[in-house]
Amino acid sequence: MFKNLTKSEKSWVLYDVGNSAFTMLACSMIPIWFKELAIGTAPGQITGDQATAYYAMAVAVVTIVVALIGPVIGALADRRDMKKIFFTTAVALGVTGCILNGFALSWVSFLVIYVLAKICYASSLTIYDSMLNDVTTDERMDEVSSYGYAWGYLGSCIPFCVALGAYVISGGLSESLMLISPRLGKIIGFTVTAIWWILVTIPLIRNYRQVNYTERSKGSVSHVFGKIFRTLKDIALRDRKVLFFLIAFFLYIDGVGTIIDNCINIGTDLGLPTVGQVIFLVATQVVAWGGSLVFAKLSHKYATGPLILVCIAGYFAVCLYALTLKTLLHFGILAFGVGCFQGSIQSLSRSYYSKIIPPENSGEHFGIYDIFSKGASFLGSAVLAAVKLAGGTINIAVASLAVFFAVGFIFLRISDKTPSSRGA
Repeated sequence: MFKNLTKSEKSWVLYDVGNSAFTMLACSMIPIWFKELAIGTAPGQITGDQATAYYAMAVAVVTIVVALIGPVIGALADRRDMKKIFFTTAVALGVTGCILNGFALSWVSFLVIYVLAKICYASSLTIYDSMLNDVTTDERMDEVSSYGYAWGYLGSCIPFCVALGAYVISGGLSESLMLISPRLGKIIGFTVTAIWWILVTIPLIRNYRQVNYTERSKGSVSHVFGKIFRTLKDIALRDRKVLFFLIAFFLYIDGVGTIIDNCINIGTDLGLPTVGQVIFLVATQVVAWGGSLVFAKLSHKYATGPLILVCIAGYFAVCLYALTLKTLLHFGILAFGVGCFQGSIQSLSRSYYSKIIPPENSGEHFGIYDIFSKGASFLGSAVLAAVKLAGGTINIAVASLAVFFAVGFIFLRISDKTPSSRGA
């Protein structure tokens, strides 16, 4: 499964396999379970549109909170022997929240627990990404990071299939199929996901050793904010390679996130059958697994920057292909194209960034990285909304995202040609 990986690298890759289960659940079943709790309840008999709005607001809260606390948590975790403590705490709280979500009886408690669990989940990823500098070398980062995304996509399908099966036999598709209560189906879905998440994480908790760190100092919490400000100032004024990369990343990852977040909306606007869409989206996970492994192999022969540029170009072509979307088959081809580059563009961006930042401050820098990552998708979603409100079709709306990839391509080329003290 993890050929040629060291023990530390295998343990690190496994966390991608574990946390991806929660990601998959959040993209599919959680919005459905939330609406089942919310629609038709007081006050004022909540409608489907209102439930969607409440859920969107909750996601926005998570995005803002994570963007604000990410650099702080990362900077604190950079201190000697602190990464494992922060990481383990975030995972434990996230897993606990995931289990409790299944037992929530009201939509309010469901949403509050979900927000807290998602914040802990995202915080664990900030620290996890920064661990890459500790578990492997610069020469192996591309391959190891790609393995993480590859097996994460494939591994997430296992608990998801259990959760989906529980949803089906609880009457989710038809009451004639109901073998257990809807509440029990929800409990099973969340619990299986949480158990998978924590079990696959144990090797990393046991085997991780923090190699790069900063020394602890008195009043460190109060000094963190000044340190973050100095780092941001340094990036803006001196470290142009990191600056141009973050600008490029903000643009192209905005396009990636917008397509992922709106995949169901695209199919729905085209009037495509929901079951067919779900089947293609699950298949996309498998394609993303294969695509990530292919780019992992290519990283042995080619530099990281050009490989990311290939992924950006691939997404640019996918956006233009959206102009032809009409049938479920077209949707499937679009999903296949997305899958080919989805994992690779994220994994290679992670490893590229790891190579051009100071390893002893990787937590702080990945907190900044998360600001650009988590804060990006609003812009693409705003473009989709603007095109739709102006009377445009979903085809034109998705094609408009090509601009993000085109400009991101240019800034990444600039970053790749800009000298760095660490190289990339």
